[in-house]
Amino acid sequence: MSVTGEHAADARIPLRDQVRRELQARIADGRLRPGDRIFEQDLAVELGISRVPVREAIRMLQSEGFVDVLPRRRGVFVRGLDREQAKELFEVREALEVYAARLAAHRGEPADVAQMAEFARQARAAHEAGDVDGMSDANAAFHDKLVSLAGNDLLASMLEPLHGRLAWLFRMNLEPERVCGEHEELQAAIAAGDADRAAEVAQRHVLSSRRMVLERMLF
Repeated sequence: MSVTGEHAADARIPLRDQVRRELQARIADGRLRPGDRIFEQDLAVELGISRVPVREAIRMLQSEGFVDVLPRRRGVFVRGLDREQAKELFEVREALEVYAARLAAHRGEPADVAQMAEFARQARAAHEAGDVDGMSDANAAFHDKLVSLAGNDLLASMLEPLHGRLAWLFRMNLEPERVCGEHEELQAAIAAGDADRAAEVAQRHVLSSRRMVLERMLF
């Protein structure tokens, strides 16, 4: 895959940002897992670019907490989450996503709200089919659409660095029926334009997911 070829329509986006997005996507969908090593030269060859934008992208990802650069081991490694970091992530997620839900109920356009419902439907269908990856992808798309419906670019930019780590946490879903139900409730509240209800469901959803993840991290 060539970054320059695949993203020809994104020629205005610097290569380092294209590489950053590609690595974030690989972390989000599980192709790169916590502890995996990233080899700059191999990645540059794969993407058909020089090592300079790869190195710049890695620096950006390091500052955002996605990777660790370990001089003694002479390598770049995908960063995992410990319990304290997970707690902090959920604290930020609660503050931002609850607000996003409230804004979405006020600002969501019917076509976008309908697309949100479609992602919820896809997640339930994947759950019923036993497709864990499909459900994770649909859930991530659902949360992306929620942020989009909020119509606040600054809010979106604050949530963007969390995307990869949130998507990784979505794959720790031990309560798929609960998650499906809460997503459906949230979508219904937004469709009804009920901002208070949307915020309440969003907060309950984040807190339930926090409990689920932290309980799993005990083992």
